Amino acid sequence: MKKLIFTALFSIFSILNLSAQTTDASISKLYQNYISIKDALVTDNSDAASKAANEFIKSVSMVDYKVLSEGNLDVLRKDASTIAESRSIETQRESFAKLSANMIELAKKFKMADSSVFVLYCPMQDASWLSAQKEVKNPFYGSAMLTCGSMKSELK
Repeated sequence: MKKLIFTALFSIFSILNLSAQTTDASISKLYQNYISIKDALVTDNSDAASKAANEFIKSVSMVDYKVLSEGNLDVLRKDASTIAESRSIETQRESFAKLSANMIELAKKFKMADSSVFVLYCPMQDASWLSAQKEVKNPFYGSAMLTCGSMKSELK
């Protein structure tokens, strides 16, 4: 009887642990669209950043409130909306810093991708961002200071 109870408890904990390690498709899509915004800012392309932010906003709408609260989704939507509506790369980058701070907190709670996600840091902006690569490509300064920054951590 004890063996049966132990086996049942072990099975439940294994299932719970497995679900925490799997990637939620809607969160993964948020991350992919976030990376598109970052990549556009790295290349100093405000139009592409705006389009990517609109895609990010669409993906926010696809996240279930059971996965992420409506309040958290509203904050992400607000930051992305500023990027989408602005044609000023400086304004987009300021909002990207806020969006990044919120996405980093999300990345600490959810598995964003099947591979590692890196948190990179820009000392000139005193802000961090997420990246799929360790290599620094700074979205806050783009071509002006492309490699300024360092890797802070790796999220698996």
